[in-house]
Amino acid sequence: MSKLAKNTLLLIVASVSMLAVAVDKPIDVKRSTIRIHVGKAGAFSAAGHEHWVAAPITSGSLDPSPPHISFRVESSKLQVEPDKDVSAEKQAEVQHTMQTQVLESDKFPEIAFQSTAVQQMSPETWDVTGNLTLHGQTHPVRTTVRKEQDAYVGRCQLKQTDFGIRPVRVAGGVVKVKDQLDIDFSVVPSE
Repeated sequence: MSKLAKNTLLLIVASVSMLAVAVDKPIDVKRSTIRIHVGKAGAFSAAGHEHWVAAPITSGSLDPSPPHISFRVESSKLQVEPDKDVSAEKQAEVQHTMQTQVLESDKFPEIAFQSTAVQQMSPETWDVTGNLTLHGQTHPVRTTVRKEQDAYVGRCQLKQTDFGIRPVRVAGGVVKVKDQLDIDFSVVPSE
């Protein structure tokens, strides 16, 4: 084998090795969770109910070097979690309202996040900034993420109105959903 052929072969092997290292690791969608707390507000908020909503990740990837993450959620798959204090009929009504009036899932079928900057704050903590697309609008969001065992966990907040969503109001607004949502997440890379 000529020297040029050997050098070319080495270059190809090195390039393939570098690409293998740079490949993103898929997110384990079965073990990863996103939960959204929907609070209540208004003069008669005691008459309303707070809800937790599960938002299953459909697909995504993350890579610690260089650090970045992206994921996708199908808005039609968001589910209001069962609440023993809410009748099945009321629960179904809340689910329907969330899908049709709040998320408008038929019109905006996807929720997506793509990190734009990840800064390591300590060996197990990162400051993550990225773009969240929700309800057809994309806005920057920022959160702190920490490593707990095999998962990257954190909490962030966002306002529905920032994404063009009008919080649900009942009885002329005396009972309404809070504009601010609290989002808890745990993202687990595939093994």
